[in-house]
Amino acid sequence: MEFQIQKETAATVVAVIGRMDAVTAPEYEKKLAGMMDEGEKNFIIDFGKLDYISSAGLRALLMTGKRVKNLGGLMLLANIGGAVKDVFAISGFGTIFPMHDTVQSALGAAEE
Repeated sequence: MEFQIQKETAATVVAVIGRMDAVTAPEYEKKLAGMMDEGEKNFIIDFGKLDYISSAGLRALLMTGKRVKNLGGLMLLANIGGAVKDVFAISGFGTIFPMHDTVQSALGAAEE
C-alpha cells in the first residue's frame, strides 16, 4: 500500500493506493496517527486507487475515524468504487462516514 498526501486549506487529502488488509492496515493507522500528532485533524481519504479492503482495513478506518472525531475533526471518504464500494455497502460503512463521489465534492463539504 502506498499513500499520496496533499494538504489543502480545508483538509488533508490522503490517497490510499493498493490493498488495505491485515498486513497494510497498520501502515494506514500509523500514517494518519502521525499526521494527527502533528496537528492535522481534517482528512479526506481518497479510495480511487484502492483495489481491496478487508475487515482489518475497515477496523483501521473505524479507529482513525474515532480519533479524528475525538480531536474535533472530520474524516470524509471519496472516490469509492468497484469491490471496495460493495464492501462498504454490505458492511454499512456508508452510514458511518460521509462518502463523496469525488475529492472535489469532499473538499467542498469540508469547507462548509
